[in-house]
Amino acid sequence: MKKKFKLIDLDCANCAAKMEEAIKQIDGVTDASVSFMTQKMMIEADDTVFDQVVEEAVKVIAKVEPDCQVVL
Repeated sequence: MKKKFKLIDLDCANCAAKMEEAIKQIDGVTDASVSFMTQKMMIEADDTVFDQVVEEAVKVIAKVEPDCQVVL
């Protein structure tokens, strides 16, 4: 499954790069991208673990940039 999410208050491109790298390390993720310019995150993961992957991604984003919110 591949899905895009809107990000609110993503403040810098460096943070977006850190988030992207961390999300790619989550088990079950086949691809991920975080764009500072469009304020969007794309996650591609196995359907069976997709909800868990999204939960982990939200935690990663909060750790890198606490003010950033993910619109689910």
